[in-house]
Amino acid sequence: MGMEAGIAPRTLRLSAKDNLAVALDEVASGASVAGVVAIQRIPRGHKVAIEPIPAGAPVVKFGQIIGFASEDIAPGAHIHTHNVVLHDFARDYAFAADARDDALLPEAERAHFMGFRRSNGRTGTRNYLGILTSVNCSASVARFAAQAAERSGILSEFPGIDGIVPIIHGTGCGMASKGEGYDVLSRTLWGYATHPNFAAVVMVGLGCEMFQIARFKQEYGVEEADGFRTLTIQDEGGTRRTVEHILGTLKEMAPRAAAARRQARPASEIVLALQCGGSDGYSALTANPALGVASDLLVAQGGTSILSETPEIYGAEHLLTRRAATREVGEKLVARIKWWEDYTARNAGEMNNNPSPGNKAGGLTTILEKSLGAAAKGGSSTLRAVYEYAEPVTDAGFVFMDTPGYDPVAATGQVAGGANVICFTTGRGSAFGAKPTPSIKLATNSDIYRRMEEDMDINCGDVLDGVSLEEKGCEIFDKVLAVASGAHTKSEELGYGDAEFVPWQIGAVM
Repeated sequence: MGMEAGIAPRTLRLSAKDNLAVALDEVASGASVAGVVAIQRIPRGHKVAIEPIPAGAPVVKFGQIIGFASEDIAPGAHIHTHNVVLHDFARDYAFAADARDDALLPEAERAHFMGFRRSNGRTGTRNYLGILTSVNCSASVARFAAQAAERSGILSEFPGIDGIVPIIHGTGCGMASKGEGYDVLSRTLWGYATHPNFAAVVMVGLGCEMFQIARFKQEYGVEEADGFRTLTIQDEGGTRRTVEHILGTLKEMAPRAAAARRQARPASEIVLALQCGGSDGYSALTANPALGVASDLLVAQGGTSILSETPEIYGAEHLLTRRAATREVGEKLVARIKWWEDYTARNAGEMNNNPSPGNKAGGLTTILEKSLGAAAKGGSSTLRAVYEYAEPVTDAGFVFMDTPGYDPVAATGQVAGGANVICFTTGRGSAFGAKPTPSIKLATNSDIYRRMEEDMDINCGDVLDGVSLEEKGCEIFDKVLAVASGAHTKSEELGYGDAEFVPWQIGAVM
């Protein structure tokens, strides 16, 4: 929609170094904006040149290079994929140059939430029973067992249990028995098996798959216990008997699980996954930096926030390496970037295959532009550690986990690492939720919030109307505490989360 007659469309120049402005409203051809006259229509969320940009010259947003002009760009012109290209250029990693001690609040001033304290010392925000699968071949049995358990009345008999979650996936066989792919799946399943949002877990396999439960237990030193049981369809004698066995086990586990009670816990026990999906031109202006404020607030409480999606910080990694606590932390991040460059080359791809068509329609032109906005979710705290996919996150503070940019895969890795709350920003309107970890959806603009209000928890579009990023960050942080204490998110109300467990598959499928 265009602006009403007589009202000038709004634009925003983000840095004095920028040679462009962002159109907050649609700009008609001939309209005066940012000191220039638009020579063509500029869709909202897109960019308009505010000075001449010669062919080959950098296109600058946030004071950073987001690409290079593929032709002469005149003032007032629409800047997008038709006149911007991307090629490599030198970036100064300046390892640990901006590292500092994060200021922690005094204990007496720290916030609390109501969580489930587990025997392993971790704290859950939900209280589920889980049915974990070792292979796709046991996925249907896991679903059948979950449905049978719900029909049996376990949840009505034990209202302290939040639900019964079948964790199913598409791998576990047709893969190498060692190497990156196997290790990633092992870490992911172990992370879910021990996740504090599960009160207890049953793990079911087929029996002949490459990913053997017996080997998994041996490698992680796992013993059968009240909170963790395993079985296979072949050993049980078929589908019906396996379902009956799982149902009986869940009934045994239910009283102990339901006896868990929420208790006041410090906010330092929150592990927050920072996610974005369906990004647009507003993401870097509203929801992402506001989430960055909330991330910094959590870090000040002694808590942990996890930034991920390595392909979506590509080109902005130099901003994170400057904040690395040590050179070694910064170099580990760069090593993951190099791995991705090799990984995409091996698969005949390139890092700038991202942004997606939806991102581009929303105003994002290159991966550098998208990455600069995505990195804003990480706030300004010092980068304490870099983890590989699904590794257990043990450091407090702001950390990074290497994951793909594909949201379900990225979130699965963060949850496996221990995230007990997710904050997910979206400008195009991603439909997402996760189990066992609740997902808070943050709309980057008021239009998508109004159109998808049943899916969105917080509207960050009002940042463009004068609400400060600090105020919005506080609102997000308060929502994190409420959700961690049991308040349902919109995605939970809609029932999302049963299909969003998507482990990262690396390597040949055989």
